[in-house]
Amino acid sequence: MLPNRSGTAFKPQHFTALLAGETRPGFIEVHAENYMGDGGLPHAQLSRLRADHALSLHGVGLSIGGEAALDRAHLRRLRQLCDRYQPDSFSEHLAWSSHDGIFLNDLLPLPYTEQTLKRVVAHVAQVQDMLGRRILLENPATYLQFAASTIPETDFLAEIAARSGCGLLLDVTNVLVACSNRGEAPAAYLACFPLHCVGEIHLAGHHDTTDDRGAPLLIDDHGSRISAQAWQLYESLIARTGPRPSLVEWDNEVPDWTILLHEAQTAQAMLDRAANSTKAA
Repeated sequence: MLPNRSGTAFKPQHFTALLAGETRPGFIEVHAENYMGDGGLPHAQLSRLRADHALSLHGVGLSIGGEAALDRAHLRRLRQLCDRYQPDSFSEHLAWSSHDGIFLNDLLPLPYTEQTLKRVVAHVAQVQDMLGRRILLENPATYLQFAASTIPETDFLAEIAARSGCGLLLDVTNVLVACSNRGEAPAAYLACFPLHCVGEIHLAGHHDTTDDRGAPLLIDDHGSRISAQAWQLYESLIARTGPRPSLVEWDNEVPDWTILLHEAQTAQAMLDRAANSTKAA
């Protein structure tokens, strides 16, 4: 299990700073698909960091929500990667990203129906059987909702966890993005979320823009500092749950290490306050 501390996404340009720094993140996280080759610099760096850091592997390519069968070759590569590094956690997305052998390079939304639920539960069970470990499934950042949906998203996630035995990764920024785009209240969404299943929290920056009609539109771009709104949601969340492993994601326009570390330290200060509040109670 990951420690209940703040972590950072690892980017190769931060490797030297991570080794030299006296202040280390509570854990590091990498995208699994970036390490599915047999060797080279990526593995050399990750092997060195794994010796000193807790590790979370985060998948982006399983297409767990897709209608097609899961890619067995991809699953085998993922199993080999988990066997090699023995990560403290593995997570994936409630989304689909491939169809008919074509990879779409995006995490696309699903209709929340009983049929979709059964398919996702079966896919999650297959992944867990293949990896020999419990996985975490992440709530999506969405920009629309399907008219065919009959199950609220929080209930859909709760049912996946109950039927498959998986845990959940709660991405606070995804909540902010999806709820804002759907005209819903993020706090109300979190009030219904199955918090007892949460094994990790994600935080990231987002981009504010407008759609073709001039209405506000939030884009989950992982390319900036975490917004004040997201920090507020996060702090109120961990006040309820107590400390949870909390990752700062930053995948685009990657800043200097000191900036990313500062974001992680902000999260850690909030985690410390939550821990002290729990002790006082």
